[in-house]
Amino acid sequence: MKTRAIHWFKFSSPQNFYFLAGKMWPWFAALATILAVVGLWISFFVAPIDAQQGQGYRIIFVHVPTSQMSMFIYLVMAGWAAFGLAFNTRLSGMMASALAPTGALFAFLSLATGSLWGKPMWGTWWVWDARLTSTLILLFLYLGFLALQASIDDPRRADKACAILAIVGAVNVPIIYFSVKWWNTLHQGASVSLKGSSMASTMLAGMLIMVLAFWMYTIAISLVRVRNIILDRERHTEWVKHAVA
Repeated sequence: MKTRAIHWFKFSSPQNFYFLAGKMWPWFAALATILAVVGLWISFFVAPIDAQQGQGYRIIFVHVPTSQMSMFIYLVMAGWAAFGLAFNTRLSGMMASALAPTGALFAFLSLATGSLWGKPMWGTWWVWDARLTSTLILLFLYLGFLALQASIDDPRRADKACAILAIVGAVNVPIIYFSVKWWNTLHQGASVSLKGSSMASTMLAGMLIMVLAFWMYTIAISLVRVRNIILDRERHTEWVKHAVA
């Protein structure tokens, strides 16, 4: 009995990926909504009060996922950019462009929520801590990527220029991650690792669900955004005229 092979390479075409993304994004959006509701309920109404930080610690249920996603999205964005630069694929640059605004948003939220958490814990809104400073650099890298993309009229030239920026900037991500180990910083180390967790089970459950919610949101919004980018860049083709008709 023959099995029908799935030709995944065909989805590297913007036209084919446009329709695939249209089918996928509502499912990820629904999962993001469900997980966010459950995660926020556990985080703010079920998880116990922290013995040292009181109620203020609950901001970590937003701070930690946004911090993780801001780093991970940049690596994925840089990966897409590098792939497009190496193989000259149009969709790669579009995907990198679609990811950048969400990464910038999460980097900003990471800094903002970190400041809200740091004020009662450290007594100040901001310190030039290694992790905070490298995260601020990450935000500037995202903003630089978006500004460079907008400043070049030719999308193909813009993709190549942004790809170089993304690849060079990727070196900042491991600096953010390992900063608390490499330098003596005010920022606390990871509460969850492969060796286990120092968090209560309900706190950990809320944290993991929120991380998953942010993953699903990132995928959903990126698929929606890349569909718009495809329509904009392919607007002169016949299939787009039929798709939007």
